[in-house]
Amino acid sequence: MTSSSPSSSNLDFETVVKQEEAYLRLVHPTPEETPSCTSLFDTYLACNAVRSQVKSWYRFGEGTKCSAKLEDFKFCMGLKWKEPDERRDAWIRRRAEWWARRRLAKSSEDVWEMRKEPPVAYPRRLTEEELISTTPVV
Repeated sequence: MTSSSPSSSNLDFETVVKQEEAYLRLVHPTPEETPSCTSLFDTYLACNAVRSQVKSWYRFGEGTKCSAKLEDFKFCMGLKWKEPDERRDAWIRRRAEWWARRRLAKSSEDVWEMRKEPPVAYPRRLTEEELISTTPVV
């Protein structure tokens, strides 16, 4: 899943969450497959690193937004006392909701309408005279 499709906009949030949960359960079949709190903290630190900040300033004109990565780390720390399967289920639900919001949100692709055929008279056909006058004589 985890990608926009034309039918995504017709689906409700809970349906998309269920689709994403099913996909994530296949990708992360055991609790060991889910990220550790240490790896989530490393991701947060990398987000705040100079390299990430410079790249973000260059591309978008502003610094990186790392608050979501910090929230992921805090969420993970809150799950430390749960059983591994409960942690996995909670993590999968959280990631499924994140992907569902992303799939249902506006996209740059929403700006454009896909053409089924080229515009009328595009490109304009050259007349015989225009063709002769623009063709180099060798």
